[in-house]
Amino acid sequence: MDVRGVLTEAYGRVTELYDDVADGLDAQALAHRPGGTGNPIGWLLWHLARVQDDHVAGLAGEPQVWERFQDRFGLPNGTDDIGYGHTSEQVAAIRIEDPQLLVEYHHEVTLATARYLQTVDEAELEREVDQSWDPPVTAGVRLVSILGDCLQHLGQAAYVKGLLAT
Repeated sequence: MDVRGVLTEAYGRVTELYDDVADGLDAQALAHRPGGTGNPIGWLLWHLARVQDDHVAGLAGEPQVWERFQDRFGLPNGTDDIGYGHTSEQVAAIRIEDPQLLVEYHHEVTLATARYLQTVDEAELEREVDQSWDPPVTAGVRLVSILGDCLQHLGQAAYVKGLLAT
């Protein structure tokens, strides 16, 4: 298996896990905040999709999928808002009513990711994409970082879903 195959498999697993977490949820479950202040499933799923969308679009030099979905979500968040650094109040303001809309958005992000991954070769993995770090961040490091972030937030969302079942 080559690097494209490995990355495509890894990001495909994110999609499978995303769909599993979203399955069977309703608006109340999406908004539940553990302990009254924890991150709700809806925000976690929105945030991880936003990070993947933002970062992969940046790598690919393409527009974010969010530009086509923002109005459907009814959120005023522009393409710069991916949830990073949100306060508790900002987290609460991200109200997702329809889990299927989250799934549709993430599926479109997954398609955009797959298109980009088909262009990835060794030279692309070594391309410096952020020189504000020492050492500079390469596309390969960014792809691994996105994947780690997605998996971390999926685990958190699955945990909160599990709390609802008890």
